[in-house]
Amino acid sequence: MSNEIKESQQDPIPTTQAAEGETESKYWGAVTVLETGPRYRISRVEVKPGHRMMTQVHYHRSEHWIVVSGTAKVVCNNQETLVMPNQSTYVPACTPHHVENPGVIPLVMIEVQNGDYLGDDDTVRLSDEEALTWK
Repeated sequence: MSNEIKESQQDPIPTTQAAEGETESKYWGAVTVLETGPRYRISRVEVKPGHRMMTQVHYHRSEHWIVVSGTAKVVCNNQETLVMPNQSTYVPACTPHHVENPGVIPLVMIEVQNGDYLGDDDTVRLSDEEALTWK
């Protein structure tokens, strides 16, 4: 297996969000919405080995990621951190970030989104070059 992390240039924004209990498949894995409420959404996120999400920014929400299994390589505001099972990390609003799975087993995380607006149209996807100069 190559050590190269796979990233698609296109990760289209869905026109609707997954409802509670529904799983949305992505090129890099899957997201299952577990619970939603006013100002929060809790999801199970699975990232395939050797894959990553595109770098993105949200203006109206922050995210907390708790690793359940596997290893997460998190890049938040150009700072790289490895997050292991039973560890967590925080992604503030307006901060470029992505997560990748450098391991050989699926990465499973619980994601808690908090904010005034949780719509998927609050996701701005960035190239790695754009993320380096994001202000």
